[in-house]
Amino acid sequence: MRFLHTADWQLGMTRHFLNGEAQPRYSAARRDAVAGLGALVARTGAEFVVVAGDVFEHNQLAPREISQSLEAMRAVGVPVYLLPGNHDPLDAASVYTSALFLAERPENVVVLDRAGVHEVRPGLQIVAAPWRSKAPTTDLTGDVLADLPADGVTRIVVGHGGVDVLDPDKDKPSLIRLAAVEAALARGAVHYVALGDKHSLTEVGSTGRVWYSGAPEVTNYDDIESDSGHVLLVDIDEQDPQRPVRVGSERVGRWRFVTLRRDVDSDREVADLDINLDQLGDKERTVVRLALTGSLTVTAKAALDACLDKYARLFAALTVWERHTDIAVLPADGEFDDLGIGGFAAAAVDELVATARSDADGAEDARAALGLLLRLVDTRGAA
Repeated sequence: MRFLHTADWQLGMTRHFLNGEAQPRYSAARRDAVAGLGALVARTGAEFVVVAGDVFEHNQLAPREISQSLEAMRAVGVPVYLLPGNHDPLDAASVYTSALFLAERPENVVVLDRAGVHEVRPGLQIVAAPWRSKAPTTDLTGDVLADLPADGVTRIVVGHGGVDVLDPDKDKPSLIRLAAVEAALARGAVHYVALGDKHSLTEVGSTGRVWYSGAPEVTNYDDIESDSGHVLLVDIDEQDPQRPVRVGSERVGRWRFVTLRRDVDSDREVADLDINLDQLGDKERTVVRLALTGSLTVTAKAALDACLDKYARLFAALTVWERHTDIAVLPADGEFDDLGIGGFAAAAVDELVATARSDADGAEDARAALGLLLRLVDTRGAA
């Protein structure tokens, strides 16, 4: 038996740093990743899909987002089992009980809306642990495992949330206790545990049967979310009493959120950054966050600003990570000697240079003014 394990679709997600029309493209890409599972199902022969929580970004979605998301699920073509998670819990405002969702839900979409066993077919069950609030007070997955028998039925657990061996907050009551999960696996009551909440592809424990699939499309920068963009293809041998499991990953994501850390202490290093950015492909689906440190002349800083302005127009987003960026700008000796100006204007430039080199309150403004002056001179020269 073969199925797909995915999670954390978070359909309807927005990212404030995306440029203009990049946000609609990003939203569409998340839906496309879902609809694209249909081709993967056809190629691999997967029997069904389990979505281990956070199908939607939240419960208050625009009607258009709900309708388009359901159409994407329809395109998968096999049963799709949805588990409510912390983003979209089964509370009083749940999207899953809204009139629109109920009216337009395709026949192949099944909401795992009660804790416990759901029959897939004879001999095969899903054991679900849905969230009913954003702050559960117990280990929901452990709760549904407690009384399961080892009776020869193949069981797939679908849960959501952090696992105690990975989460630094060991006292959080909702944490999934790995010991309880592995005990259920060891006695043969369950055979695979499909988890959601962690957006990076992650194996948990050493059994080979407990996995986070990660998000199928990236949601955060690569220094935080190291291995998203996958779904898991899971095989369970139902003919073997031990139900051996084989897990493989399939890349489906197309977007990238990249963090680049660079030293910029010279014209050459600014030029190198330009080359690095130029070589990043698929710019319309790439978000770049820059952490820059160094000391530059006003001329080099103007070149850096021009570089960033250019690539901000090309990438889905390009931002400077302010908390990790520290660039000192100091005029070099003779940097403004060849501007071709004299008299009062030259004296004003000399005063700006002196202020820019000082610790005076107006130093930053002086540097900005000198940078603007260089740009204007360059523009005049180009004309």
